[in-house]
Amino acid sequence: MACLVAGICLASLPSIGHAASPTPESSRPGTLTASASLPAAFSLPNAGRAMRITYLSTNGVTGSGLVPVTAEVILPPGKAPKGGWPIVAWAHGTVGVADHCAPSANPWIDRNRRYLSVWMQRGFAVVGTDYQGLGTPGVHAYLDTRVEAYSLLDGVRAALSTVPELRNKVMIVGQSQGGGAAFASAAFAPSYAPDIDIRGTVATGVPYITPELLRQLMTASATRQQGATFDPLMVYTLYLAQGLAGYDPAFRPEDAFTAKALPAYQAAGDLCVYQLTDRVKDAGLTFGNSLAPNFAKALAPALAAMAYPTMKLAQPLFIGTGELDRDVPLPLQFGLVKAACAAGTTVQAHLYKGLDHSQTVNASLPDSAAFTQAVMEGRPVTPQCTPIPQ
Repeated sequence: MACLVAGICLASLPSIGHAASPTPESSRPGTLTASASLPAAFSLPNAGRAMRITYLSTNGVTGSGLVPVTAEVILPPGKAPKGGWPIVAWAHGTVGVADHCAPSANPWIDRNRRYLSVWMQRGFAVVGTDYQGLGTPGVHAYLDTRVEAYSLLDGVRAALSTVPELRNKVMIVGQSQGGGAAFASAAFAPSYAPDIDIRGTVATGVPYITPELLRQLMTASATRQQGATFDPLMVYTLYLAQGLAGYDPAFRPEDAFTAKALPAYQAAGDLCVYQLTDRVKDAGLTFGNSLAPNFAKALAPALAAMAYPTMKLAQPLFIGTGELDRDVPLPLQFGLVKAACAAGTTVQAHLYKGLDHSQTVNASLPDSAAFTQAVMEGRPVTPQCTPIPQ
C-alpha cells in the first residue's frame, strides 16, 4: 500500500469507475476512459461536483501513441451559467515524479487551495491534469514541455466531452513547473488543439532555459551559494535527472552528479517535493558540491525537452515574478519575458517586491483578475515587457 504526500494511503481512495473501453477507431486524444467522484478532502472548499478522471493523451515523450493520464475536475457550487462554466486549465507546480505524488491523489496544499478557490469564486471550473506518468503507468518526464502541454490540453478535451456544465472558454493557469506547462500548452495549442478556445494564460514562477541562461545561472550560482546551506534548484535538477533516466537508457547518474549527491538522486524517484527538499537541505547540496563537470552534457536531452515550440503565443500572457524567487531565479523568468515579447506575444509582466517563489502565487491574484476579465471579454490588455517592482 503506497502512501500519499499527506499520509493518506492509496488504498483509501475510491477506485475509479471504468467506462466502456473505447474502440481503436474511436480512441483519440481526450477520450475519457474512467471517472469517479473525488473525495471531499481532495476537492476545494465550498465546491460543487468534483471528480477524478482518466483519459487518453498523446504520448508526449515519443510524440505518438496514446497513454492514460489522470486529472481532477471541480465545478463551482450551484447551477451553471448559461453556456456553462468557463474553465481554468490548471498546471500544477513540482510535486515529484513518483505516482503517489500525483495531485489528484492528494489534498491541495494550502497555497493552491486558496488560489484556486479564488478562481472558482470568479466563476471558473477547475480542470487540473496530473501530467503523463504521475499516477499512471510510465515515467513522468519532468519539465518536458510537450508532455505537459499534451496532458493539459487533452484533459480539457476530456472534461468538455464529459461534463455538460462546462463551456469551451479556457484560461490556462500555472505555477512554477506549471507556469512552464501553461506557457507550453498555449504554445502547442494552435497546432495540437485548435478546437480549444483559449482566451489567455496566467503563469507565475515560470522556468525558461537556454544555453546562454544556463551559463549565466552557473556563473551566478557560485556567488549566490556563498554561505548558503543548500540550493533549492538541486531539488528540481534531481527530478529532471530522474525523469530522463525513465526513458533514456543511456543516462548515467554518475555522469551528472557527485558522490555526495547520488544518494539524494536515488531517493528522488520516490520522495515527493517537500521530503526531497528536506533531504537536499540535510545533505547541504548545492550546485558546487553536487554537479559533476559534464552534468550539462549528461542532462542535455532533458534540458532540450524543456524548450518551448514557439515564443509567440496566439493569446495574451500574464507573468508574475517574485523579486526574491530562489527556486526559479529572476534571469530565467526575465529571459522568458524578453523572448516572448521579442517574438510578438502580448505580455503583461509583473514583479512583486519582497516576495519569494511561493508568495507570488496569491499576491498576483488582483492583477490577474483585471487581466482575465479583459481577455475573457475580448478586450485588449496593456502590454508590460519591463516589469516594475510593486
